[in-house]
Amino acid sequence: MPDSGGSRAQREHLPTSGTGPGTDSAPLTPHGDAGALSVDPGAPQVTAPAGLPAAPEAGALTGPAVKAARRTGFLVTMVLGGLTALPPLSMDMYLPALPAVTDSLGAPAATIQLTLTACLAGMALGQLVVGPMSDRWGRRRPLLLGMVVYVIATAICALAPSAQLLIGFRLLQGLAGAAGIVIARAVVRDLYDGVEMARFFSTLMLISGAAPIIAPLIGGQVMRFTDWRGIFVVLTGVGIVLTLVVWKWLHETLPPGSRHTGGVGEALRTMRGLLADRVFTGYMITGGLAFAVLFAYISASPFVVQEIYGASPQTFSLLFGLNSIGLIAVGQINGKLLVGRISLDKVLGFGLAVIVLAAVALLLMTTGVFGEVGLVPIAAGLFVLMSAMGVAMPNTNAQALMRTKHAAGSASALLGTSSFLIGAIASPLVGIAGEDTAVPMAVVQVVCAVAAVGCFLGLCRPWQRAGQSTL
Repeated sequence: MPDSGGSRAQREHLPTSGTGPGTDSAPLTPHGDAGALSVDPGAPQVTAPAGLPAAPEAGALTGPAVKAARRTGFLVTMVLGGLTALPPLSMDMYLPALPAVTDSLGAPAATIQLTLTACLAGMALGQLVVGPMSDRWGRRRPLLLGMVVYVIATAICALAPSAQLLIGFRLLQGLAGAAGIVIARAVVRDLYDGVEMARFFSTLMLISGAAPIIAPLIGGQVMRFTDWRGIFVVLTGVGIVLTLVVWKWLHETLPPGSRHTGGVGEALRTMRGLLADRVFTGYMITGGLAFAVLFAYISASPFVVQEIYGASPQTFSLLFGLNSIGLIAVGQINGKLLVGRISLDKVLGFGLAVIVLAAVALLLMTTGVFGEVGLVPIAAGLFVLMSAMGVAMPNTNAQALMRTKHAAGSASALLGTSSFLIGAIASPLVGIAGEDTAVPMAVVQVVCAVAAVGCFLGLCRPWQRAGQSTL
């Protein structure tokens, strides 16, 4: 069940070392609450990557060792960021090509839409498979296998002669691409503890959050020089580069002694045990419901902003980009300024409250309580809502994974799959009342946001651990 100790270095009675300038080390102190850590907020904690020289005493790394730690930390950040960004690239680079695919393959638009659904379903289900695999065989082998399969599936998508074959290999592409999502989170859990893990997740959000912004732009530019198949050629190239980078520079982070040795039965028991942990399940569902608010925005905003409020495609792209920048910026404020100074639960609670308020404001505006409102108030509400995601999503992941050192792969799989599934259920509901109203989007967002707060308070019960942990 959830590990009651701190980092690997702590269990070996070694001080952990910081990875950035001015980060002093202090040993973590476990306490009675399983998986939670008592940490000095001013002393970020990190488990040093394997192979780095051990510090003779806390905060006393030599000059070359500090440089090596920073270099390795930056490289790991870029590799994990690339793996996390690959699935959004696979989804969103393809969006500008949908009409061209319909014409090229002579299939109905609804059939071609299934290529998106198949990829999304693959990403959700693939995490349930790859996560337990990584707990049993380590991180590198399942990740490399997933990347190789991703490259092959993407290359076949570029050559697909029919919509049916494209759908099938988009499903396989999603299944394989899930390896990057789930193992990236597991590697973060292997390497980092406490506030440093929350900070790292905020840094990953900077990279992965930029991917949906630039992906359609890249796809549109590729379409200027080639047809839709060229997008899959580009994605194949990106997959090959990431595979080589992982093979050369991302070392194994899960030692043999920490791996699970059982088969499917043990994997299922592990997941059942994780779900039996009320607090882990609370953070998992809270994060999934917050993700559903985000999915509702992504699904409805093109229609709401352009069709109902009359914005041009260029204006919509600008607003979409500004909202994504808001999410990224708040995520960086969370990682750089808030984490380590304020309890993660307090920051998370504040973020969820802002999401609820923004969703309620959008509901009131779209139902006409304030009379007819234009695009600017709606855009402002969406901006506030999206920006608050910058503290909600990384902190739910960090708090959930804090309890699961023993099974980070399986825990990461459950976190990812639940988010995709809850989001996939919520997103079709935004169009349930037709094309003339934005009320369903706001209703879905309010319901999911309020439910997220309810799960946070009812299952996580942060006040019960407030005196035990600064996290």
